[in-house]
Amino acid sequence: MTEAAAPIVSLAGLCIGDGRENLVKGIDLEIAPGERLALVGESGSGKSLTASAILGLLPAPLRVTAGTVRFQGTDLAGLSRKERRKGLGARIGCVFQDYRGSFSPYHTVGSQLAEALRTARPMKRKEAKQMALDSLEQVGLPAERAYASYSFQLSGGQLQRAALACVLLLRPELLIADEPTTALDIVSGRSVMQLMLDIQRQTGCGILLISHDLNLVLDWADRAAVMRKGRLVEEGPCDVLRTSASHPYTQELLAACPSLDDALHRHEGGHVHEAHC
Repeated sequence: MTEAAAPIVSLAGLCIGDGRENLVKGIDLEIAPGERLALVGESGSGKSLTASAILGLLPAPLRVTAGTVRFQGTDLAGLSRKERRKGLGARIGCVFQDYRGSFSPYHTVGSQLAEALRTARPMKRKEAKQMALDSLEQVGLPAERAYASYSFQLSGGQLQRAALACVLLLRPELLIADEPTTALDIVSGRSVMQLMLDIQRQTGCGILLISHDLNLVLDWADRAAVMRKGRLVEEGPCDVLRTSASHPYTQELLAACPSLDDALHRHEGGHVHEAHC
């Protein structure tokens, strides 16, 4: 029997708070190489804070108060932002809900892509520009025009595509996508989700998708983890959760979805998590 690959990300007993109160409470979660894991829950459930802990972007005064955050075996919780940038480099990619925040309005989108590439891998400007143009074309943008555009000259869908072009350039081991379609229309949102699948096929990266939309999650991810009030209440393969969710909150989210396919085979129920912190 082949031994399972070590996880890209491992959260163990993760608690996040300000020293007086924990907003995220005892999260145990792993992401395997090449896996699409969705972290789903209503606003304020702690899912984006959990992603921010991995990225080292927790807003003050919040911090990791207990537990560990490991990336490829390295504990990230005690590292400064400078140490994270030096140690991780381009190994973790991000796509955010606020697509306009992904690019500075003072430089062209293309120049920022090329600079990100040159920061990760020293190369000549001409080579970096051509690679940036190629990546913009691969995500379905008019490459020359997008390269020369400022962020305010592109639509939301185009900016999310440009952010994914950066991911394609840097080829990270993990992509964190925090509500990447929330601010987009349905057509643009579906296109962005498909692009993430295409990028995963090309790079083999794992993906952590943060979403409040369980219906979207079930159709897209391999596995889903459900958060409520800072706790992880249930996780399992999406086909299992679709038909055999064990926790009342997961069942409530499912009931709010459009009609599910009754013909799906039923599976053993998902694993209900116990409280930690």
